[in-house]
Amino acid sequence: MKLREKIYDLVEPRRIDTHKARTYDSIMLLAVDLSLLPLMFRTQYEIFWYFDLFSGVCFIVDYLLRWLTADFKSKHNKIVAFILYPFTPMAIIDMLSILPVFNLLGPSFKMFRVSRLFKLLRIFKVIRYYEPLAIIHRVIRKQGSVLLTVLWLALFYIFITALIMFNAEEDINPATGQLLFDNFFDAFYWAACTLTTVGYGDIYPISSIGRVISIISSIVGIAIIALPSGIITAGYMDEVKKRNEQKQEEVKTENHSS
Repeated sequence: MKLREKIYDLVEPRRIDTHKARTYDSIMLLAVDLSLLPLMFRTQYEIFWYFDLFSGVCFIVDYLLRWLTADFKSKHNKIVAFILYPFTPMAIIDMLSILPVFNLLGPSFKMFRVSRLFKLLRIFKVIRYYEPLAIIHRVIRKQGSVLLTVLWLALFYIFITALIMFNAEEDINPATGQLLFDNFFDAFYWAACTLTTVGYGDIYPISSIGRVISIISSIVGIAIIALPSGIITAGYMDEVKKRNEQKQEEVKTENHSS
C-alpha cells in the first residue's frame, strides 16, 4: 500500500477501521477539547498557551494530511481535487480553526486576536472524529427534505397558534398591569415555547380560553416534536447497519487480498 493511501486510511477511519485510525481520532478529539477549554475561563492561565500550541500543531498537520489525500475522497481528478479542497465546507472550518494559532507567535500578530472567536468553530470538528455525530450528520443530510418539511410544519403551527392566542388572550396581566401579549412577537415566543414543551413560565395565558388553547397547543406540539426524533432514529439505525456491513466487506476484501 502506498504512503498516501496509508495516510488516507489514518485520517478517514470510516473507510477502514483500524487501531491507528482510532488512536488518531482520539488525539484529534483531545486537541479539540484542549483548544476549547480556555474559552470556559475568563482568566487565561499560562498552561492554556501550551494547550493552544498542541492543538494548533495537530490542526495544521491534520489539514495538510487531508489536503494531501484530497483526491481519494473527491470525484474529480487529482489536480482538480487538490485545487478545490481548500474551498470545501470542512476545509474552510479547518482553516478558520487554525487562525487562532497566530496569536501564539508574538505581538506582531495581534491583528489576529479577533480570530480567537474562530475557536468556537472547532466544535464542528468533533463531528469528523466522533463517529456517532458523524452518522447523525449524514442522516440529517440524507433526510434533509423530510426534516425541512417538518420544520416548515412546526413554524406554520407556531404562527397559527400565536395568531389565535394573540387575538383570544386579551386579559390584563396583574403582575404588569398590561396586556399579556403586548405584541405579536410575545405571542410567537409563547407559541414556540409551548410547541417545544419548554415552558419557561415567563409568559402564560390567564383567561380560560387562553388556557384551553395552551392545552391543545401542547398536545399537538408533542406530536410534531416527535416526528424529527423518529426520522433521525430510524435513519441512524439504518446507517449503523450499513456501516457495519461495509466494514465487514472491507475486512473480507483485505483478508482476501493479503
